[in-house]
Amino acid sequence: MRVIFAGGGTGGHLYPAVAMAEELLKRLPETEVSFAGTEKGIESREVPRLGYGLDTFKVRGFSRGRSLVDMLGNAAVLTDFAGSVRKAVSLIRKERPDVVVGTGGFVSAPLLLAAQMLGKKNLIQEQNAFPGVTTRLLSLFATEVHLSFPDSRRFLKRKKGIYVSGNPARSFSLAHSGEAGKSFGLDPGLPTLLVFGGSRGARSINNAVKQWVGELEGTANVIWQTGSLDFEAISKACVPSSNLWIGPYINDMGSAYAAADLVLCRAGASTIAELTNLGKPAILVPYPYATGNHQFFNAEALAKDGAAVLISDGEISDKGAKEKVYGLLKDGAAREKMAVACRKHGKPDAASELAGKIIQLGNS
Repeated sequence: MRVIFAGGGTGGHLYPAVAMAEELLKRLPETEVSFAGTEKGIESREVPRLGYGLDTFKVRGFSRGRSLVDMLGNAAVLTDFAGSVRKAVSLIRKERPDVVVGTGGFVSAPLLLAAQMLGKKNLIQEQNAFPGVTTRLLSLFATEVHLSFPDSRRFLKRKKGIYVSGNPARSFSLAHSGEAGKSFGLDPGLPTLLVFGGSRGARSINNAVKQWVGELEGTANVIWQTGSLDFEAISKACVPSSNLWIGPYINDMGSAYAAADLVLCRAGASTIAELTNLGKPAILVPYPYATGNHQFFNAEALAKDGAAVLISDGEISDKGAKEKVYGLLKDGAAREKMAVACRKHGKPDAASELAGKIIQLGNS
């Protein structure tokens, strides 16, 4: 069987595809797997590093502005897209894949459209609660559509051939929370707050935590991934403490999750998948400039079921936000209730389920 995965630009679109590819090869080692992406996205580095073939396409997203420059730029985008569709048609005719899998982002659009034009089996895997433009448009003609959130159905005109399979995410073997906390040099007798915002960080979250982290001394631990941009300034501003670990990046995220009693973070699709698979209570601060405001919808999907607390980016520095963090750190029963609700959203077998669906399509 031969499968082409199309998706990238960001890790959130690429890594679910990688997880599915790895699961496919576990089940059927003879499967031929390749990827389609761009020359500038994360896939241009990661896919070759992982040993997969990569075909690149000149495709990019539309500008949302209305100026003459924006309109001219969008005309060029359409020209590039048409060329990418032609290239995708040639690639599919040459490689003759059994299934084309799109994991979102503008780079997946030409491959999915070409597959649909040529009558090839094609599967769309959508990570976010609010489906992207590619999913909303091309889902009408996809063989199957796989969602991460049940609520996403309401944004699609299609009603059949839709499955809620979850979002393939990193898996972690969690150590005992006390031992994990000790690996960060923290007090195992205190509740622990885990703060992160991605490899570069989240400045609004960092600024808020910097204001009140000193008040937690003696009452809670904090594991704080600041990101690369803010680490130097924050490490200089915060007093060293046995209750505080600060770093630009957390290499052992499994231990960080194991130690955490509460998480304060953004609401990207991969983060949501990790939190729900582990059942970690969280305060989610959606990145307000995400395309289509999709992080808000991700956070809302959990918050409405009591699986998380949603605080807007503009409110995270308010007194009320701090009180919510403090209150949950003190209230173990409330955290456990959130954890139970959070686990109900988890799909730890997402990669396996999706790989099974791809195999079924390939054999049908």
